[in-house]
Amino acid sequence: MSHPTRRGRARAATEQDIRRTARKLLVEQGPEAVTLRAIARELGITAPALYRYYESRDDLVENLRLDVCADLADDLAEEIAELPDDGMLQLFAICKGFRRWALTHTKEFTLVFASPTGGVGSTAGSALSRVDEPFGRIFLAAAGRVLARHDIVLPSAAGVPDELRDDLKTFQESLVAVLAESDQDVPVEKIDLGVTYLMIQFWARLYGHVTLEVFGNYPIPMSKPDVLFEAMLIDLAREIGLYSG
Repeated sequence: MSHPTRRGRARAATEQDIRRTARKLLVEQGPEAVTLRAIARELGITAPALYRYYESRDDLVENLRLDVCADLADDLAEEIAELPDDGMLQLFAICKGFRRWALTHTKEFTLVFASPTGGVGSTAGSALSRVDEPFGRIFLAAAGRVLARHDIVLPSAAGVPDELRDDLKTFQESLVAVLAESDQDVPVEKIDLGVTYLMIQFWARLYGHVTLEVFGNYPIPMSKPDVLFEAMLIDLAREIGLYSG
């Protein structure tokens, strides 16, 4: 068994300090504050010294994004571990946990989920679009349990707009790969374009609701946004035949 060298241990500690400082700046001041110059100032080193560890600010931000995603996934995994082994219950718990996290971690949410292409944290993109990363995996694993264990109403692949098929096929391939690695026995043929389309729509509605709430962009004042969120989840369950109330 090899042991890290003294230089290796020092490098790891320095990288940990850099990321911790970047996270602190993110939480306290927002994504725009995460700059190499600001981090160097906080650590009492020169900005060029940071390039020994990260090629650019984008490189650092990408690593910070991965840290945030991993922490979010860990929190959600711990939460659903206490629930019964029921895919729908766990999936909706993940949705609620995601909303709660977004409302209490608005700066991290902005970096990971709401940074436009070419803007602050432009490498971030959507955490669900990277289905092989922790948050995507935990979300899709719960969805896989629903597909494997419940008799749900699925949209026909024939109903998918032709213009969307190429994009959905790319997502479908990633989806099949992730579910194949999970502990769910989901037949590959069940993950057709109709199911892929359904998952994209599900995510769009969940993400859209949470984003509107985080940034206060509802078109009307909402005194009970939690009730609206619960109603949205019930509507989704009803549409796939899992709720008849």
